[in-house]
Amino acid sequence: MQDENSQTGKQVQFFLTPNHPCSYLHRNNAQTLFFDPRQTVSPEIYQNLTNQGFRRSGSHLYRPHCGSCQACIPTRVPVANFQPRRSQRKVLRRNLDIEVRIEEAAFSRLHYNLYERYIGLRHAEGDMYPASEDQYRSFLLSPWSNSIFVSLYLGKRLLSVAVTDKQPQGLSAIYTFFEPTQERRSLGVLSILKQIELCQELNLQHLYLGYWIKDCQKMSYKIDFKPAEIFVDNRWVALS
Repeated sequence: MQDENSQTGKQVQFFLTPNHPCSYLHRNNAQTLFFDPRQTVSPEIYQNLTNQGFRRSGSHLYRPHCGSCQACIPTRVPVANFQPRRSQRKVLRRNLDIEVRIEEAAFSRLHYNLYERYIGLRHAEGDMYPASEDQYRSFLLSPWSNSIFVSLYLGKRLLSVAVTDKQPQGLSAIYTFFEPTQERRSLGVLSILKQIELCQELNLQHLYLGYWIKDCQKMSYKIDFKPAEIFVDNRWVALS
């Protein structure tokens, strides 16, 4: 499958997978569209594909392409108009003792130990369990992406890591893992709020949150950050 990149004018190639089990809904005919991994991913191509609903997993760029299902809806926050809701303001106040550090996106034992603990306690029934160093590297890191870790610390203790890609127009929230015993802190929500703040500080337009799936509870939080925009019929529209 070939297409022309709207910014570079060059032909780019995509590959469609055979049917496979869906990671979110009970169906076995999911398909995924992948950008050709042999091609160089420039910042412009990455931004353009992100604007078309693609996401990064390791060094691969993909988008669900299921003919009979359109449940995975790309979501982003236009950060200039973002106002935290009451519950989100409470999360911020509850975590005034937390320090945000912007760190290099690289393997370290400190970050990996938290990831392993998170997967073991929060996703033991999923296909990411058990965690391994190879899985961590291949899932979160990429040699071509401009990635950072938005990390949350309580003193010297690492509590959360948001793997985040810097793009010309925004930040892309790739994956967040955190200390699973600190439920009261709502570290997942806090990480998104801090990524929004970082977008604003860098004068970027959007925080891309990945796919909202209405019938999947663990993905429903992505429209809790308002205003929100969703990608439907090949265009971004405000979510009412």
